[in-house]
Amino acid sequence: MISRRSLLKRLGVSSAVLPFLGNLPSFASAAASAVPRKRLVVVFSPDGVVKKNFWPTEPGPFGDAALPAILEPFAPFRDQLLTVEGVHNRIAGDGDGHMRGIGCLLTGIELFPGNIQGGSDTPAGWASGCSIDQELRNFLQADPATATRFGSLEFGVLVPDRADTWTRMVYSGPNKPVAPIDDPYQMYAKLYGQVKDRENMQSVLDDLREDLATVAARLPAEDRRILEEHTQLVREFEKELATPREAIPHQVPVLEQDVLDENDEMPRISRMQIELLVASLAADFTRVATLQYTNSVGQPRFRWLDISEGQHDLSHEPNSNDDAQEKLTRINAWYAGEIAYLAQRLAETPEPGGEGSMLDNTTILWTNELGEGNSHTHNNIPWVFLGGGLGFQTGRAVRCEGVNHNRLLLSVAHAMGHTSLERFGNPDYCGEGPLTGLA
Repeated sequence: MISRRSLLKRLGVSSAVLPFLGNLPSFASAAASAVPRKRLVVVFSPDGVVKKNFWPTEPGPFGDAALPAILEPFAPFRDQLLTVEGVHNRIAGDGDGHMRGIGCLLTGIELFPGNIQGGSDTPAGWASGCSIDQELRNFLQADPATATRFGSLEFGVLVPDRADTWTRMVYSGPNKPVAPIDDPYQMYAKLYGQVKDRENMQSVLDDLREDLATVAARLPAEDRRILEEHTQLVREFEKELATPREAIPHQVPVLEQDVLDENDEMPRISRMQIELLVASLAADFTRVATLQYTNSVGQPRFRWLDISEGQHDLSHEPNSNDDAQEKLTRINAWYAGEIAYLAQRLAETPEPGGEGSMLDNTTILWTNELGEGNSHTHNNIPWVFLGGGLGFQTGRAVRCEGVNHNRLLLSVAHAMGHTSLERFGNPDYCGEGPLTGLA
């Protein structure tokens, strides 16, 4: 069975004709037999949730019952919705509750000692291991059948322009935080910018690598180690240049111009990033992505919801403050609405070269660094799954009995095909391995 791309190469014609070949019978069986792509998008919003308006009252199928107020935007996707309650982040150690909340959320391991002071707690540094999205990135990139141009993409919305433990949830390894790109125009340039002179770029990289080696030979061991990490980044860029991958034909987003990176533009920036995220998945630029809204201790002011107080300030109000609880409910419902928009865009985008929609093969995981803001608890961390990419049994609420979140991260990895991963993060918190009862 000849593929569409092979035919184009034989005929010497442009890939611009690819969209017109999708429904031809000659290629139908090849597309149907292709292994469906599995995709994961992790979405973060900060400062905990209003528990009474977030968690379903009873475990089991949603049926026709109304969803809690915060989850109401997911009503059109209730059959593809899964909530998992009773999963705790028990990683202890240095750092305040917010720092450990975001830094250990996807890594499942302690923060290094450091000099970043949070409140009266022990100072801390970066996480001491990689995050689950990067573990999956490395797993997928190791197989040519699942390798993509970028491996992973990290999107942000109003993430502060500073680097500290409160602003980073993605780690490529110990002490290696990955900064999200929260400027849609910068992300667009990364996705669609062209290297005009690859040979000249290669020459520049050759010179840079040689210069780094020359300098490293004259430095102490620790400095050489740091320079070696920089050199590895150069090697990875060289590898990307040497192995260009043709994008699947897709609709390239047209971004609204002159949108400023400021608080009141948060809704516009969110939609711009979502459009770029959907396009990057449709083009198979990546199969693993993160979308980070602000940061731990996030303080956006939702004036478009007629809320003037900062989110973090509201999250510290007691549960008896009905006004604060109502505002926090609307704030979290707004985040849910943005995720529902992402789901809608995926649902209305046909699976490239396959059947159904992209949402059928993509799972969105929405989570948070805290279970509740005013107590800073790491118990009952929000875990909401939306979509069919992981093959979990959806349309229901699951209630666990206080299991460690490392086990849930393992479940995600196994569902993505990384079944050889037996422990993740701190092995002491992995218990009996992946959670049962999700699939």
